[in-house]
Amino acid sequence: MSIFGNNYDTIDGTRVKKSPVRLEMSYDLIFFFREEIVMDKVKVTFLPGNKTVSVSKGSTILQAAIAADVKVESNCGGKGTCGKCKVQLADRNLTPISKAEEKFLSKSELSEGFVLACQRFLEEDTVISLREQKDSFSRKTGLKNIAEDIPINPSIAKHFLNLNPPTIEDQLPDWDRVKNALPVKDIPFDRSLAASLPGILRKSKFKVTAVLDENELLAIESGDTMDRSFGLVVDIGTTTVAAYLMDLNSGRVVGNGALTNPQQFFGADVISRINHASLGPDALLQLQEKVIGGLNNIIEVLCKEHRLKAEEIYQVIIVGNTTMSHLFLGIDPTYLAPAPFIPVFHESVKVTARELGLKILPSGKVIVLPIVAGYVGSDTIGVALATKVDRLSGITLAIDIGTNGEMILAGKGRILTCSTAAGPAFEGAQIKYGMRAAEGAIEEVTITEDVELKVIANIKPKGICGSGLIDAISEMVHSGVIDESGRIAGEPEELAMFSPQLRDRIREGESGMEFVLAWSKDTENGQDIVLTQKDIRELQLAKGAIMAGIKILLIEMEIDEQQIDRVFLAGAFGNYIKKESALGIKLLPNLPLERITAIGNAAGDGAKIALISVAERKRASDIARVAEHIELSSRRDFQDFFLESLSF
Repeated sequence: MSIFGNNYDTIDGTRVKKSPVRLEMSYDLIFFFREEIVMDKVKVTFLPGNKTVSVSKGSTILQAAIAADVKVESNCGGKGTCGKCKVQLADRNLTPISKAEEKFLSKSELSEGFVLACQRFLEEDTVISLREQKDSFSRKTGLKNIAEDIPINPSIAKHFLNLNPPTIEDQLPDWDRVKNALPVKDIPFDRSLAASLPGILRKSKFKVTAVLDENELLAIESGDTMDRSFGLVVDIGTTTVAAYLMDLNSGRVVGNGALTNPQQFFGADVISRINHASLGPDALLQLQEKVIGGLNNIIEVLCKEHRLKAEEIYQVIIVGNTTMSHLFLGIDPTYLAPAPFIPVFHESVKVTARELGLKILPSGKVIVLPIVAGYVGSDTIGVALATKVDRLSGITLAIDIGTNGEMILAGKGRILTCSTAAGPAFEGAQIKYGMRAAEGAIEEVTITEDVELKVIANIKPKGICGSGLIDAISEMVHSGVIDESGRIAGEPEELAMFSPQLRDRIREGESGMEFVLAWSKDTENGQDIVLTQKDIRELQLAKGAIMAGIKILLIEMEIDEQQIDRVFLAGAFGNYIKKESALGIKLLPNLPLERITAIGNAAGDGAKIALISVAERKRASDIARVAEHIELSSRRDFQDFFLESLSF
């Protein structure tokens, strides 16, 4: 659905308003317009940071935040259905509150000037305070590397050349002089490189270092730079973008960085972002520029920290789910959303950094690893590469649980893959007090006579992240606070079973029964942090989808769950959930704990392997080619297994 109608013209490719029309907010978090002179502007300042941006009257605060590139959480993409985009107005003379604000904001928050950014239209200069959220990116970038035994053989190779200067007797052209000194033949001519070649050769007295990517000459550097060769690995997650700077000579990670995926303005899940991209080329470009801009920020920081020039990064390997790969490359993902979920490409894609606007060596290559299907992307290929599922004996199940749930079942000479629409509940979205794994997130819960919490950064809790959610619900099942169907206890005879402390935590909330995890006196925002009956149902839907997918893979392999020799839990989320809790809510097959191993960011590890080894990069393509994708939406038995798997 478009909000433009007939009220807009296109000028130089940019949509502009014809008249100052108030926009009704929809799921289309559309563009920021370069208006005609008749359109008034308002100035919006975001605190802390004093970041100021001018936008048109009638824009929402969320649109202004996107224009200013400041972080405002928007899990629902601006529909007004998640309540996560809370910001505070410096001037508390509030206009009438919307229905969404009435639903998601407490009376105390409303009195303190809090509003939902997607529901507030700007009519005058405004100062807005943002709740600072420090994401705990080390949970992803700091995970143990499981891929340390790979022979180093990158496609990037450097050659120091001590060339003879030309003479009257030796009038060989500069390009041929360099090319003839290299061990690789059939090097194609590069006009942009040749343009600066004469000056580089003579300034360095014909002592230069040539940078090759297989048979392509990427750069000619003055002097001997053989000891400096870098590449970058990027894991583009729906929630988090993680990057690793690698020394191509040693194969060692020398630095890392991460940020919340800047596309989160347009929704926490891939469907919201596909919907936005489908609005047209400008919307697609907006999504691409967000992630490229975020990556360039990471690159700039890494270069400063490690004292290198961006031009010393010669190659980038990208992994991500299929939607993220399409958006990164600026390729229309529209037809990934409806059945039959068709991607635009399947094979590995190689483009220049210059083409994407990525700030490394402009001629350096950016390689997106191959994908399997519409919802099984290059991140799953990275997991397969890192875990060596194609080389292990017996049966291996690898699960990457996040906003989507991708699974690999390998054995008996086959590699099966599938993806389930687990939804963003595991990432904290759709949960009343859910949040990403950031400072202040409850990450562990223990229930005995009362409730004990572990909070990231050991500060007052602000909400609960995915690992804490699974922990809490597992403990609630174990203690009897919720039954096998997921219902919170509430009958008098049920409440009599509990200690006075637990009994006080079980209560009737605004929308049904709820369980208090943290009392208001102990929380950051002065509100009770609760798990509602709806929160529990959201978790049931997510874990039911995961288990249904696993059961169908087992049927396709013609084995039962007890024949699984090992289960790998990939990703930051998989690394931080307790195995006991995952088994306690029936998220995983009922196997001995010793068969279940958390392996960290295996998608990123697979990308590292592909960067430092040409042979392993070819193996990634081979795995993608032979992998059999099981499309769960076409399975008549999926719904039966899904319903069966909802129970705790």
